[in-house]
Parts: sequence; C-alpha cells; structure tokens
Amino acid sequence: MQIWVDADACPVAVKDILYRAAERLELSLTLVANQGLRVPASRFIRTVQVGAGADVADREIVRLLTAGDLVVTGDIPLAAEVLKKGGHALNPRGEFYTDDNIAQQLTMRAFLEELRGGGVDTGGPAPYSHSDRQHFANQLDRHLRRHGCHFQKTTAPFCWPRRRLCTRFLTYFCQ
Repeated sequence: MQIWVDADACPVAVKDILYRAAERLELSLTLVANQGLRVPASRFIRTVQVGAGADVADREIVRLLTAGDLVVTGDIPLAAEVLKKGGHALNPRGEFYTDDNIAQQLTMRAFLEELRGGGVDTGGPAPYSHSDRQHFANQLDRHLRRHGCHFQKTTAPFCWPRRRLCTRFLTYFCQ
C-alpha cells in the first residue's frame, strides 16, 4: 500500500503522524505539492513537486495512485476521483470519504460555493484541534491494521494509563 498526501493544505500535525507511520511501518509515503517541502530524511518518504495551478497536484495524485492506495486530502473532488479509482480517501480530521457519503459531500460543497458566489459569508472550518489530530491518528491506525500494515519494529507500543491520548497509535507514533 502506498500513502499519498495532498500536501499543500495538509496540517503539519497530520504530516508528522504520517512521517512516523511511514518510518515505523516501513510504508511508502509520497507528498504531492505545488511548492517544495521539507521532509525527514527517510527511504520511505518522498515528495513530488508539481507546477503551479489549480488542481495540478490533485491530477498528479489521481494519475499515480493504484487501487487500494490511501490518499490523505481535504479536497472533496479529489476524494471522489480517488474512490472512482478504487483507492481510500481520508481527510485530515479523520473522516473517511466513502461511496456512501461522497455524493452528499460534493453536493454540500457546491451549495456552499453557490452561497459564497452570491456574497453570503459561510464562515470556514473550525481550527484544527487536538481532538482532530487524535481522531485522524486513530482512523489511520485502524485503516492500516485492517489492510495488513502492522508494526515492523520490535518495540511494542507503550500506553500511559489515564492519559487523554492513551491510544495505541498516538502513543506509538506521536512521540
């Protein structure tokens, strides 16, 4: 399995979780962006820089991904294309896009764009929070385990009793 990241708008906290997961599980992680990115030195992590322009990174991800790959993106149209190609799409807040919910997501996006086009202030998403980070890490952990990615290292995950972040994934990958 390959993990692709629509990296231009991806929160740093999500990238950090993905870097640790790639290294510890020996997974291929590719970040695609319109600009150069600094990533940790690792044989499992690479970047692809694409030209400037709307949806250039999205098109490159769709072109390169294969069925079963995971794409981390907050871009709903990209997620729809990923699902069409048989991939899995996870947003930075830990919600999976599925065949069951993508049409509704696209409709809501179009509706909000129409409102904004008419001058209505629709606000924006809530700031990225600690609970968003935790939810993303937990969903990523479940997905990787479900698809056969298990710890490659001999070090067992350590969990602190009574801590808010006491999950196998966060404790292991976020230290």
